[in-house]
Amino acid sequence: MFNLDTFKTFSRAVAFSAVAVSAIAFAGAAKAAPVQLFPFFQPLPPFAAPQPIQPYQPYQAPTYQTEPSEDQDAVEMPARFRRQTVSYATREAPGTIIIDTPNTYLYYVLGNGQALRYGIGVGRDGFTWSGTQSVTRKAEWPAWTPPPEMIARQPYLPRHMAGGPGNPLGARAMYLGGTIYRIHGTNAPDTIGKRVSSGCIRLTNDDVSDLYSRVNVGTKVIVLPMTERRAELGTATR
Repeated sequence: MFNLDTFKTFSRAVAFSAVAVSAIAFAGAAKAAPVQLFPFFQPLPPFAAPQPIQPYQPYQAPTYQTEPSEDQDAVEMPARFRRQTVSYATREAPGTIIIDTPNTYLYYVLGNGQALRYGIGVGRDGFTWSGTQSVTRKAEWPAWTPPPEMIARQPYLPRHMAGGPGNPLGARAMYLGGTIYRIHGTNAPDTIGKRVSSGCIRLTNDDVSDLYSRVNVGTKVIVLPMTERRAELGTATR
């Protein structure tokens, strides 16, 4: 016969066992992964130590690569074309200019067996000349008016160009007699020692300025012919 009290006792035992098993399972889960009771609170980041204050540094503008110097005479010249005093035997009076066309030198006679030697550029093949002239005019930063003979050969040339750094005559010019030829500077110093002109004698702007300061109107100028090739005379004395 069914006993109600016995059934109640059995039901309580089963319920207690279920609760005990659940508690044990919950305790195991809690040990494996603790429950975060307040998930909306985030842990604070670790405290960073303050950085030391750097001493004040004044502003410095950045540096930039500059363009090459506009000084046209900054080209490195071979030693033999640099202005120098040399031994030079001649009967010409001090102050005379002698153009050694074959060796591309200009000598300014000092006397006592010495001369000041400059490297020069001379006329290209077919445009060299020789003879004796004198300086009839001097000009600083001369304007350039190509002669008709030059324009006939090179019609693209300007009919006139004002003096200045871009002018082919350079910083100074000394005009020779009634000819179209001049001793002048150049804006192409790399042509010193070469045969490229239409007959004029060119020096670097620095050298022509030095020569210009020594030369007077009336100075005698002797231009040696291309066929009269001499050995290089003497050695530098200073």
